[in-house]
Amino acid sequence: MKPRFWQNIMATLSLLPAWAVLLVAYAGSMIWSIQISFTSSRALPVSNYVGFDQYERLFSTSRWLISLENLVIFGILFVVICLVLGFLLAVSLDQRIRFENGFRTIFLYPHAMSFIVTGLIWQWLMNPTLGIQKGVRDLGWQSFTFDWIVSRDLAIYALVIAGVWQAAGLVMVLMLAGLRGVDSELWKATRVDGIPAWRVYLSIVLPLIRPMIVTSVVLLGIGVVKSYDLVVALTGGGPGMSSELPGKFVMDYLFERQNIGLALAASTVMLITVLAVLVPWLYFQYFRKSGRSPA
Repeated sequence: MKPRFWQNIMATLSLLPAWAVLLVAYAGSMIWSIQISFTSSRALPVSNYVGFDQYERLFSTSRWLISLENLVIFGILFVVICLVLGFLLAVSLDQRIRFENGFRTIFLYPHAMSFIVTGLIWQWLMNPTLGIQKGVRDLGWQSFTFDWIVSRDLAIYALVIAGVWQAAGLVMVLMLAGLRGVDSELWKATRVDGIPAWRVYLSIVLPLIRPMIVTSVVLLGIGVVKSYDLVVALTGGGPGMSSELPGKFVMDYLFERQNIGLALAASTVMLITVLAVLVPWLYFQYFRKSGRSPA
């Protein structure tokens, strides 16, 4: 027992630096940021507490409200399209097609790029004077139009296209791993019973690969929150504020407008929103299903 005891002690001690970094760098900075959001801090943090004044100002700012609307549009379309497209690609590759490794590499390759690179690529492709529109018109179709990044009504959907192009391959790989884990005997049984393939996927396969779906949703959700790079590289939040997202709002007010209090109030709202989604999911995933009490 003694060697085992000392092994546990040494393992615990070896984790202390990691726990210290976690508490100081993450939890500490999070608490500090929330605290500053209740002050009148501008260029530098101050201790002049003003209650919820920054939050009242935040939700009376049209730019913030527009960014929230854009986040809902971008987030829903980005997550749903990535899930559907990734699943369809995974189903196609699961048919043991020729050159599967090559196709898998092609579809996954965009995910190896950062959002900055993705944004720059699609900025060129959607540029009316340089990209797809010019190429098609040079071929003779003068009425063809693909100028989404300069359109107030379509700029947010340009972000969706670029984001899906980058992330769908990751979802495909996760889904394909889940599909390859489905017992082949199950497929034989459904063929004997004459069940259509689409019904098998919807009623049997999708519930079996639920962990992969949950993982994909979490990763895609993180991508939505971290979409600042894509916005800056592709549209810059424009035209006007038509493709503004909360991440860009926070960074602009933090560094360009030098309003730390308002920027951290916005980031706190984003944190609370993420927790509001994550905590119920954790509860139903780990406590409700097992019948355990969180206490």
